Amino acid sequence: MAAVPLRPCRASGRFLPLLRGGARSRGASPWAAGPGRVAQRRYKKDVLPEPGGAAPAVSVTEIRRYLRAQGIPFQDGYSCLHAPSLFGPELPTAAGPPFTLFIDKTTGSFLCTATLAEGGWQDLQAAVELRHRGVPAPGPEEGEHEEEEAEAEARRAREDARRIWERALPLGELLDEEETQTTKAAFGIVPLADSTLKRFGVRYLRAAKALVFPWFAPRDAALRGLKLLVAEQQGDAVSYTEETFPRFDAYRNLFGLPLIGRRDTEVVLTGRELDALALHQATGVPCLALPRGATILPPALLPYLEQFRRVTLWLGDDLRSWEAAKLFARKLNPKRCSLVQPGDLQPRPLEALNRGLNLTKILRAALPAGHKAIVSFRQLREEVFGELANSEQVAGVKWARFPELNKLLKGHRRGELTVFTGPTGSGKTTFISEYALDLCTQGVCTLWGSFEINNIRLAKIMLTQFATRRLEDQLELYDEWADRFEDLPLYFMTFHGQQNIKTVLDTMQHAVYMYDITHVVVDNLQFMMGHEQLSADRLAAQDFIIGAFRKFATDNTCHITLVIHPRKEDDEKELQTASIFGSAKASQEADNVLILQDRKLTTGPGKRYLQVSKNRFDGDVGVFPLEFSKASLTFSSYGKSKAKLKKVKEEKAPSPKKGPNGGVGGSSKS
Repeated sequence: MAAVPLRPCRASGRFLPLLRGGARSRGASPWAAGPGRVAQRRYKKDVLPEPGGAAPAVSVTEIRRYLRAQGIPFQDGYSCLHAPSLFGPELPTAAGPPFTLFIDKTTGSFLCTATLAEGGWQDLQAAVELRHRGVPAPGPEEGEHEEEEAEAEARRAREDARRIWERALPLGELLDEEETQTTKAAFGIVPLADSTLKRFGVRYLRAAKALVFPWFAPRDAALRGLKLLVAEQQGDAVSYTEETFPRFDAYRNLFGLPLIGRRDTEVVLTGRELDALALHQATGVPCLALPRGATILPPALLPYLEQFRRVTLWLGDDLRSWEAAKLFARKLNPKRCSLVQPGDLQPRPLEALNRGLNLTKILRAALPAGHKAIVSFRQLREEVFGELANSEQVAGVKWARFPELNKLLKGHRRGELTVFTGPTGSGKTTFISEYALDLCTQGVCTLWGSFEINNIRLAKIMLTQFATRRLEDQLELYDEWADRFEDLPLYFMTFHGQQNIKTVLDTMQHAVYMYDITHVVVDNLQFMMGHEQLSADRLAAQDFIIGAFRKFATDNTCHITLVIHPRKEDDEKELQTASIFGSAKASQEADNVLILQDRKLTTGPGKRYLQVSKNRFDGDVGVFPLEFSKASLTFSSYGKSKAKLKKVKEEKAPSPKKGPNGGVGGSSKS
């Protein structure tokens, strides 16, 4: 039975009546708050500060040198350095307790698995200095890295999770055996034994018809969070809706972690809890499920994977899962990683189990992640066949709001460079924000670098486009839409105005490692040219910057959309590829060139269209019209069609108060 990949989301309130016996109340926890809550909140926490703050420049050589100078013994691991904990009563010696302090080789961030103390490289240095002065290092609850409000929110969320957990029952304990089998059939898990579900602690919440997967703390096995899964039959396939308590990024954990033994040396990482259950039942191999599937592998999880000499990634059955597996292998150290390549005979584990395939044989056929600098066609043969057999997936992620763009570009692909330009005042930033938002709502992890307008204004534009309405006229709906918008894998750089290209690239590199960013929007190139040593020659400076972005996109398998202003030309003439400011390097290096044409000066107001003037993927070029909606700040027909539908429904409704709100979003479905 085929299954569709999932996109995690935060709790949207779907299960809250089960917890509190009614609708969401005023003053509830922020993730459960509805209209009318007056407490001030941050618009978006996931903002990337300048590298001097969150991402200090530190190399693994400097980390090793510092530990040796401080007399701290350490061992070299795959992704981390291992050292004794600094957060006990005394600094242990090499012959003392096990090395439970893990220091990330890339960022210097640390996690003590014994005390759950964590922080950045500068925090670790401060802890070492305190120990030398005879002052105990602060534990995980004594530090200042969490605000009181955030701690209170986490406690409330865990309490809600505990209530759900207490109301749920193991499937084997349902009153009716027929109900158990019907439930398994609905979720496509008929082959899964009750013993497997019980071993992993899976329960069933009858009132919501949802499977409940627990996240336990690795230290004391305390319940720290839940993931709820609802199934919906769609023909021969099953689609899933999931919610997490607390929100998906509040507690990063690996499903199945408490079942891992200290002597286990190999593990399989899956993109879904049901796949981990199926794989463990069929093979007996230790299996873990990533909390956010193939979207992101948080570096905070790497310490828990250090004990394994072999890691196999079997994330899903599509090209995006395959690309994610290759990226995750970089973090985990490719030398110990193997990848299960998707294919008809190698579907995701649950489907393989349903089809009666030999999962052990599939695991043995996993490909090594670490290739040498030179490879033969024999090593690439299966990947070439995969691209030929999955041409639609190879074409990239499709735009939902711009179907005409799909006809030309075919999709949004990793590792490419897109150059975007348009006349001054034509709405370049507004269009490109909707263009990126469209992809972000489909799970494309996006980093915005807006140097021309501040993040608050940009977020306001994108939120309006997301809600397709003027929220300033409906403030009672703000929290509802802000909650949904906050769930998107969207991050912002805090730069504004002129910036140095090296600083920007360092921040982008940090974001790719921390958040598995696959799309970076840079608006715009001109704000980085004034800081270069080549600034005396602006053309040379621009060529240098474009070359740096081109290399970054290729090396990190990350798509970069770069906004460049056009040359000063006659307003009555259409822009061409040659109209892009600078030399021809921009158009030569770019895989795609998009031009926002504005003919309002010659053919009347509002005459805009998008021109694809270069497409390296398959060569198709062309134009399609755009119609701007001031109410929703959108260029696509998406906002306009939603507004028309809302108006028609309101006209048919007997009373304006009873008319639907015409909203979109809610719990994620895939």
